This record gives sequence, structure tokens and C-alpha cells, in this order.
Amino acid sequence: MRPRKPGSKRYLKAPLIVYEKRMEQMDKLLGELQDFVNQDSILVVEGKRDVIALKSLGFNGTFRLATHHSLVNFSEDLAKTGKQIVILTDWDRRGNILADKLVQNLHALGINPDMRIRELIVSLVQKEIKDIESLPGYVEKLRKITSGTDTND
Repeated sequence: MRPRKPGSKRYLKAPLIVYEKRMEQMDKLLGELQDFVNQDSILVVEGKRDVIALKSLGFNGTFRLATHHSLVNFSEDLAKTGKQIVILTDWDRRGNILADKLVQNLHALGINPDMRIRELIVSLVQKEIKDIESLPGYVEKLRKITSGTDTND
């Protein structure tokens, strides 16, 4: 374990540069997601807490909850919009299954949803968080670590 800076009581699990790189990548990723929002894309999430989390990060786009409908009907409704679809389900077992089914249904309807943002988030956060609703806390933690103001775990 390495101390963050001299005199600090806090120890990081990785060198500070790792967190700085993650923060840089996270900022880029959030910027790309904002581009989708600006293009009036539909963000597909699992629940209301995911919507709240994304709004707390500044995303005020069009959200659709994938868990409150028949997936076939839901997919058809999404396809009818003619808008770009961004799938942002959680990366736990349930979220992965839901994402796979949505992609299959949308492909069958001639729609190619964006899964890249979700995949990049998953690879960036690794196993530290497992869902969209935890994203604001993770981003805040990265910001604190990289700005040198993090004083607790």
C-alpha cells in the first residue's frame, strides 16, 4: 500500500496515477454520454434510482425503465421512436441478462443500440461498483482522491 501524500493517514490500493488516469477516463466517458443526451438519445436503465443517479451527474435526457414492461413491447416502443438507444443496465447478473435480451430484440427490429458506454463504464470501475446508481459516489470518490481532499474510506 502506498500513502497518497506525506503525512496522510489514508492509504490507496493503487498508486495515485492509477486514480488520476481513471478520473481522466471517467470524465471523457461522461462527456461522451452527455453527447448522446444532447442528441436526444434514449437512455435505458433498470430503475428509478438509476435515473436519479444519472440526473445527479447532470444528465437530463430521456430515460426509459426497462424493468416495468414486457421486453418485446418495450423494444418495439423504443424502435418506433427512431432515436439512438443507449443501454445502461447494471453489470450484475440480472443487468447483463437484461442488456443481452434488449440487444437481441432491438437487433431483430433493425436497431443497433449503443452498448459501448456501458462496457467502458464496466471496464473502468472494474469490481468497485456493480450498478448505475453507485456511479455518482464512485465519481465523487475519484474526484476526492485525485484532488487530494479524500480523508476517509
